[in-house]
Amino acid sequence: QVQLVESGGGLVQAGGSLRLSCSASGRSFKNFAMGWFRQPPGKEREFVAARGWNSDTIYSDSVKGRFTISRDIAKNTVYLQMNGLKPGNTAVYYCATDRTYNYKYAASYGYWGPGTQVTVSS
Repeated sequence: QVQLVESGGGLVQAGGSLRLSCSASGRSFKNFAMGWFRQPPGKEREFVAARGWNSDTIYSDSVKGRFTISRDIAKNTVYLQMNGLKPGNTAVYYCATDRTYNYKYAASYGYWGPGTQVTVSS
């Protein structure tokens, strides 16, 4: 059974940094894309970043230059380094995985973690 577990969320002041981790288990994810999405309070889930099995990397415009996604295929783990955090980045952050090239679309991912809360104070 595929399982994704996020960690690393928490409370941070504006301008600070957090590093999220997502550990996947249950099968080989070597040919799977892994992505990060977030859902701010009262809003819909939105794409943040993704890394394909072939190391393609894509970011939303709002986080480009501040967030970095990386992946350790051997450990089935994907990371999201978040620098320069803003109050508007407050959200529940989810990781997702599937065999897809449609990295930006939540519907393309069949496997999701439960999410981790990130709160950025002003």
